[in-house]
Parts: sequence; structure tokens; C-alpha cells
Amino acid sequence: MLYTSLVMLAFALLGLSVGSFLNLCIDRLPLGQSIISPPSHCPACGRRVSALDLIPFFNYLWLRGACRYCHAGIPIRLPIVELVTGLAFAFLYWNFGFDQGPELGMSMVYASFLIVMFFIDLEHQLILNKVVYPGIVVAFALSFAWPDAFSYLWTDLGVVSSLIGGAVGFALLFLPYIIYPKGMGAGDVKLALMIGLMTGFPEVFVALLLAIVGGGLLAILFLALGLKKRGEAIPFGPFLAAAAMAALLWGESIYEWYAGWFS
Repeated sequence: MLYTSLVMLAFALLGLSVGSFLNLCIDRLPLGQSIISPPSHCPACGRRVSALDLIPFFNYLWLRGACRYCHAGIPIRLPIVELVTGLAFAFLYWNFGFDQGPELGMSMVYASFLIVMFFIDLEHQLILNKVVYPGIVVAFALSFAWPDAFSYLWTDLGVVSSLIGGAVGFALLFLPYIIYPKGMGAGDVKLALMIGLMTGFPEVFVALLLAIVGGGLLAILFLALGLKKRGEAIPFGPFLAAAAMAALLWGESIYEWYAGWFS
């Protein structure tokens, strides 16, 4: 029990560090800036951030959410992304453990891509090609590393299942996109392709259904509360990203439960 707790803590700390890098991607990629240079700096005063202030999450608490030099506010999104990534990595270890090493490693990679897409689309209503295209390549490449990767059984996420999942995800969102482009962005279609490659077939149905239902319910709630006006856009990418993670973890169980209603 103590060993498991310590390893989970180690994965949480790793996730906090990865989350700090993901924040860099979320900040710079929509602006077309390099994620390599210049080094981390305050966007208000331009001063380079010290090594001490780069400690993920805790530096935000220590500095009380402001730059050490000019006291400009630090966006609350930064500690949220770091905390979410840390908790996600710890949970993924708890869910998979070292016994399922390939699944653990790949789920951490997928979670990192999805977190970046979630927050960029939430803030900018953009699903960037420079994120989704590498995600598609990585998802397909990693399908070869899943156990039983060359199995033709639908229950195994292998190359065949991944390719079918990608085709289904792309087709199901491409149709509404060509019918009503204002209601569905091309980025959402590409993200659905990536999610299909990640989750495989038939779990891709779970991911898309969860995203559509979740997005629809939240849209109704926002309209009822007056937070959104009719016709005002709500980014769909965050729902796709969250649903993809749920499908990766519990997609098979959800699909079997749903299919059981019709058997």
C-alpha cells in the first residue's frame, strides 16, 4: 500500500512537470510561437522566470498568483492544467499499473495531447493542425504497440481496430460538417479521426456519443441560465477530448453495458 502511494505521488509530480510544459504549448502554439525558445518569461514585463519560480503548481501558491517582478496576475489556467495533468498521471498509474506498461505509457501520451487540445479550443475555439496532425501520427504508430496489435478481434485495440475507429470517427463528424459547416468545424472532424485511432472500434462510438450528449446537455444548461444566447458557438473540442479520455479508460465496459440493453 505504501509502495503504491509513493509511486502514485511520483507520477503526480511527473504530471505536474509535464503540465508545466503543456501550459507552454497552450500559451504559444495558438500565437504561432516556438515552444523551444525563448525561455519561460513573464508576458507582461518580459523578465525571464527563475528556476525557483518554475516549480509547477506550488510556485503559483507561493507567488500568490502574480509575477515576482511586476506583480501582473498569472492566469488561473496555469495551475489548473498542472494539477489536472498531475492527477491524471497518478490516476492512470492507479488504473493500469506497471503490469500494463504499454497501456500506461500510451494513455499518458494521449492525455497530454488531449489536455492541450481541450484548453486551446476552450480559450481560442481552435483545434490546431500543428497539434492534431502529430496526434494522428502518434495514435496510429502507437496502435502497433498495444497487446494483440494485429488481432482482428474488435475487443483488442490493435492496428485494424485503430484504423476502423479512425475511419468511423472521421465519417461520423464529416457528414454533419459538410451539411452544416457553421455547426461543426473541420478541426472537430480531424480530432474525431485522432480519437478513433486512439480508442479503436467500437469504443469510438462511446467517445463520440459521450461528447455529443455532454455537449448537448451543457448547451441546454447554458441557454437556460442565460450564459449563452441561441446561435452562439460552444467549442466542441473540449467535449471530444474529455469523452476520448473516458472511452480510453472505460469504453469497453460502457459499450458492453449499452449493447446489453439490446441483447
